[in-house]
Parts: sequence; C-alpha cells; structure tokens
Amino acid sequence: MTFVLKMAWRDSRASRRRLLVFSFSIVLGIAALVAIGSTSANLQRAIDREANGLLGADLVISGGMPATDDWQRAIDGLGGEVSRERFFASTVVLGEQVRRLQIRAIGGGYPFYGEFITVPADAPAQLKRGGNVAIVDEALLDELKMRVGGVLKIRDVEFKIIGALVEFPGEPPITATFQPRVFIPFEAIPDKGGKTVNRLDIKLPPEASQDGIVRSLKDRFPEARIVFTTAQDRRRAFETTLANLDAFFRLVGFVALFLGAIGVASVVNVYIRQKIATVAVLRCLGASARQSFAIYLVQGTALGGFGAVLGAIVGIAGQAALPTLLKDVVPFHLEFFISWTAVANGMASGFVICMLFTLLPLLAVRRVPPLAALRSALAETEEVAFDPWRVAIAVLIPVAVASFAIWQTHNLKFGIGYAAALGAAFAILAATAKLVSWAAKRWFPRNAPYLVRQSVANLYRPHNRTVLLLLSLGLGAFLCIALYLARTELLFQIKGPEGGGRPNLWFQDVEAVQMDPLASLLAKQGAPIVEKIPFIRIKLVSVNGKPPERPWSQRFGKQVTVTATYQNHLNDDQVTLEGKFVGRAQGGAAVVPVSIARNLAGRNGLLKLGDEAEWDVQGVPMRTRVAAIFYSRGLRLTPPFEILFPSGVLEGAPAYYQVGARAATKAISTQAQRAVTASFPAMRMFDLAAILEVVDRVFNKIAFVVGFMASFIVATGVIMLAGAVLTGRFQRIRETVLLRTLGASRRQILLIQAIEYAVLGVLASSVGAILAVGGNLLLAHLVFKIEPVTPPLLLVAAVAAVTAVTLLTGWIANRGVIDHPPLAVLRQET
Repeated sequence: MTFVLKMAWRDSRASRRRLLVFSFSIVLGIAALVAIGSTSANLQRAIDREANGLLGADLVISGGMPATDDWQRAIDGLGGEVSRERFFASTVVLGEQVRRLQIRAIGGGYPFYGEFITVPADAPAQLKRGGNVAIVDEALLDELKMRVGGVLKIRDVEFKIIGALVEFPGEPPITATFQPRVFIPFEAIPDKGGKTVNRLDIKLPPEASQDGIVRSLKDRFPEARIVFTTAQDRRRAFETTLANLDAFFRLVGFVALFLGAIGVASVVNVYIRQKIATVAVLRCLGASARQSFAIYLVQGTALGGFGAVLGAIVGIAGQAALPTLLKDVVPFHLEFFISWTAVANGMASGFVICMLFTLLPLLAVRRVPPLAALRSALAETEEVAFDPWRVAIAVLIPVAVASFAIWQTHNLKFGIGYAAALGAAFAILAATAKLVSWAAKRWFPRNAPYLVRQSVANLYRPHNRTVLLLLSLGLGAFLCIALYLARTELLFQIKGPEGGGRPNLWFQDVEAVQMDPLASLLAKQGAPIVEKIPFIRIKLVSVNGKPPERPWSQRFGKQVTVTATYQNHLNDDQVTLEGKFVGRAQGGAAVVPVSIARNLAGRNGLLKLGDEAEWDVQGVPMRTRVAAIFYSRGLRLTPPFEILFPSGVLEGAPAYYQVGARAATKAISTQAQRAVTASFPAMRMFDLAAILEVVDRVFNKIAFVVGFMASFIVATGVIMLAGAVLTGRFQRIRETVLLRTLGASRRQILLIQAIEYAVLGVLASSVGAILAVGGNLLLAHLVFKIEPVTPPLLLVAAVAAVTAVTLLTGWIANRGVIDHPPLAVLRQET
C-alpha cells in the first residue's frame, strides 16, 4: 500500500495542475447541492421558529359565517383573542394616479404573531387607534413618488398616509409587487357597497388544539360555507411548496454534477491514454495489474475528494447569496447557519457520482500489457471482448442516477421520470454532436479556405472533444434559452403583439345607459373603446328537470346565479376541453346549445356535457343543453364569465358591459382614469398596463432565481471546455509545431484556433437553441395550450453569447501553446 501511495504521488507531479482543473468540473455541482441543502435547512428552521407568524394568528375563519347568536357564542367560547378583518378591492386615487388596489381593514390586535414593519415604526399603533389613516406598500409609494403624510382617496373618502409598509407577517415582499396593499382601520371602511370578504383572526390559548377546534366548529355548523385556516395548515402548505422548490433546485444542481462527472470521465480517459507507457513500464518492473490500477484509483479518489471539499467550500459561500435571492418570495427572515448534514450529503453524493464515472475509464489500466512499453506514449490499450467490471459499472451508473433523483424528489415516479428525461436529453445532445462531427467530415466543402478546413477538421480528428463540448455547452444554452422563451411567450400572450390593439384599460359593470357617455369621454381623452363584452346574470332553475343539488346553493334556499355572455367564436384565450362550440343559434330555439366554463363542470360541478338546464334570464325561462366545456387561460386578463351563449339568443336581454379601451401612453391612461373616476365615481376599472408591469417584474424575479441555478450548469460547461483543452494540450502543441514546421505563421495558427472554437460555440448554442425551441413548442401546446413565440433576436443573442464564452475560454486555456520550440516537441519533451 505504501508503494501505491508513493507512486501515485510521484506520478502526479507533472500533471497536478491539469488534474486539479479536472476536479473543478464537479465543484459547481457539489456546490449547488451543498448550498441548496443548507439553505433548505435554514428555511425549515425558520418555519419551525415562525410557524404562527406564517398566518399572523392561530386560526383564521373566512367565508359565509352565520350571523347567529349560536355562532357568536361558539367564537366567544374559544377563549382567545379575536380580531375582525375585511378585504375588498377598490379604485384608489393616489396623487395624480388611479389604481385598483386591495384594501384590508383591520380591527383588534391582529397580527398577533410576526413583525408588522413600517416606516415610521409606530404606524401600526396609529392604525389601531383608528381614524381615516392608511398604511400603503412602500414599493407602491416609491413607484408613484409619494411620501408618508400624503393623502389617498377610497370611494370619495380621504385617508392620510401614516406609514409605508415594509413587511407583513406571512406575506412575502413579492406580494406587494403583484397586489399592492392598503391597510385602514376596520371602523373607517367607507359605507359604499361592493364585494367584500370578511375574516376573523383568532389567537388561541396555548393549550388549545387548532385542528381539534376546527373539527368541532365544522361538526357544529355543517351547512355553513366557512373556510378554516390554521397556522399548522399554513405551515404544511408552505412546507409542501418548499419541498417542491427544493427538489427543483436540487435537480438543477444534480444536472451540473452529472455534467461535471461526464467531463471528469472524459478527461480521465484521455489522461489514462497518456499514461499507458508509464503503466507498461511498471508492469515490466514487476507491478501487478491490480497495483497499477490502484495507483490511478488513488489519484482519481484524491481528485474526487478535492473536488468535494472545494465544492463544499464554494457551496457554503454560495449559501450566503441564496437567502438574498429568496428574500422576496419567503414570508420571513432567514438566519444564516451551516447545516453540516446538508454539507455532508452534498459532498458524499458528488464524490460517489464522480467516482462511478471515473472508474469506467480507469478500468482500462488493468488491461495494459507490458508490451505497450515498446509502443508510442499515446498507444491504445488492447481491445477486450468482455470486461464484467466495466459492464457492472455501466449498469450501476444509471441505477445510481435514478436512485439519486428519487432521493432528491422523494417520489419514485418523478425521480425515475426525471432520470429518464435527463438520460434522453443527454442522448439527444450526444447523438446530435456525433452527427455534427460526421457531417463536418462528410459534407464540408473541400474548396473552402485552408484555415477553415483545418479548423473544421479538428471536429472529427482522433481524440476530438466535439461530443463533450457540444454536450456541456449545448445543455447550458438549452436551459437558459428555454427559460427565457417561456417567459417571453407568456408575456406575449398577455400583452399581444406590439400595436396589436388589445385593451389595456378595463371598465367593469358598465350599465347600458352609461355606454355612450363613457365612449364619448374616453374618445376625448385619447383612449377609444376597442372591445365590449356584454354580461348577463342568469339564475339556474333546474338541471335535467331537477333542482340543483349543490349544498352551497340549496341549503341556504338561494338560487345559483352565474354570469353569461354571447359571442360567435372563441377568442385566442379560450380553449374547448370537451364537446363542440356552437357560435350561432336561432332566437326561438326550444333548446339552446351553450358552452360552460370548466369550474361549472366536472365531478364537483353543477353541470356536465349533455346536461339540459333551465335558466331564469331576467324573468324569461330558457332551456339550454351543454354542447361544450371550455376554459379561459386568463392570459389576456379579461373579466371571466361562466356560460357562453351563441349569437342570436341573448342580444335583447338587459345586460351590463365590460368595456376595454386602449391608451397609447401611460400619461393618456392616467388622464382617462381620472376623467372616468370624476364622471362615474362608482365604476370599477383595471389598468392592465400597470398589471403587466407587475407581471413582468414577477417573471424577472423568478427568471433570475432559476437563471442563477442554470448558471451552475453553464459554468460547469465552461470548466469542462477548459479541462478538455488542457487535456489535449500536448497534442495541440504537436499540431502547432507541425504547422509551424510546414510554414504556417503565428497569425494563421491563432486564426485556426479561433475558427475552431467559434464553430464549436455556434454549433453548441445552435443545438441548444433548437432543443429549446422544440421544448418550448411542446410546452406551449401541451401545457399552456397557446401558440408558441420564438423571438429571433433572443436566439441570435444566445448564440453570440455562448460563442463568445467559448472563444474566450479556448483562448485562455491555449495560451502558450504556440510558443513551444519545435525541436523540443519533436523530441517529445513538454
């Protein structure tokens, strides 16, 4: 054993720098696993510490609470502290801006747990004292350039802004981006009507059982339409979300590790080829095949151990960045601490995967015969018909990959599916790389300039790195491009094409008598009406001749009221799930074919395909048959409806309208909203342009977090590129010397290298882009069910970026190759 260790140390002296570069291939994968695992432990500890703060109370009750003495006695009997809360959406005037915001009226001592942070800090105390005061999200005040002390108007009632909201228990900062909040005292709610949601926030005694209380109230009031949420419910829901997010990030890190392991296996394979002469000499001096194998196994183990340790160090450093990235999406503070269990798991996983991939090329050492000492230093090992150890390792690798994926996802089906998808992606990339290499040899023009032909020839020459480099760089490009294509596609479906004329202002519940004055007013403000949707409220009388059996309708003696409209075609946001949409019908038809929204259908729905229903349409009975079931993807952000009648039936029924207008600029939009608020103070409006800005910001945050993880894969590919270049450095030196001997100038040699890496970069990024476009096509049709969008400039920019990185990495790794003297190389002295 002493001989093996000493020989492994001595043999590595001339190659230690290259070997260390090889180990860097797995560093980022292990770093990602360590950082994510330790951050997950941080999150779990924060959840354990702030479980009640996730809800701000022990128990929250909302929905149709009965206004009875029995209910009040039940709540009083809980023995806790009760706070009332009311939610409603309202048009708010802030300075020169008009916004549709979420208003939260709070009474009592809520929130009971967590931190209600504002600027100034005493604003929550002022809010509890009551009066016409308000706390507004800090981000919204910054956006509108307003300050604390200003005034806002809700339903013609003025409120003084006493504080800027920084943090609220149980709600991450990203909530303010998507739905800015305004807090007012419960007693200060304006008297005007509107749809509201009432809620009771309860702080229970320490000994009370949250789940037991919920079961008791449900048994006592079985018919009530009440939603109970406990702090434990919120905790379980957040833990589920955290587990899914954690599994996704871990699998991204595993891709980087898997890719790095392939890189290590590739460079170790080349390294062993270069050591064949050394192994043969050892065999001639009496070393056994087992001892020779052990020498290089020790080197491989040292490389894996070094990579695992360095990866753990980088991962711990990277862990400090992840809480910053996640601070906008988690509803509590993360305290930094190192989870040594997560560090050990990441190191062990990386080391095992690395060793499995390293063993495959190392096994060739056992087959090197002493006779190889008489051959060239680059001689190949003899071909072996069958090696059971190689077969065993080849079988063990996919088993280990699948097992690791199952362990990471905690789900057998998902783990196997992910491992299969990962294997398929690598197989496609490898096959594409092989095809590119073969095509370059088979079809590249023979009359191309010599420098170009020499560069392209390097793609298929012996010991080329085309497959490895296209695999690594192509996978990184694929992930990044696919991410941005999905983001661009969703935003395009919401916004529509530039200048496409989609509404960016919506006015709801517009009465028929208001239509002409509103159209005239908007035209004067430069925001003409471009879309008008009639809405009619209808009541369900019977289904297939029987009263509807939904508990939430009949148990309270109320008829089911839904919203209907009519149109002769489906728009680009609507998708038919079952049946066939009918766009036109006769006004006097005995049974009218209709399409119903997905929420009215299904196992728990009111209706199903083929049902006949009778409706009360403003006092007129009408029979319908469900001809189709559809759903709206919600990408156009238009007001929803539940039943779609064909044209020719409801045109004469009294209706109210949802009106869409288009303002060319933000200033025109603001001016139009102020004019409508002044003339129609009760009219509800939505500024889609502002909502789209919010959606874009949310996508940017998500894309940044996912892109941060994808960067581990891209960086791993770059390291593999550098490692591959350094692995073939001696061969490159020989080629350079031969070219110089034949008369090539320094400039020509540099151009050959630059063209080669440019071709590799273009090919890798192009393959990644093609796969990303294909994946995006499947995602659009199978998941989003929308038309795919492929911005050509995005693809061009991605190809240019990957090519530039490849050129830069190749140039850095090849520095000094051209400076070696020909005579020294011809004597095989490096």
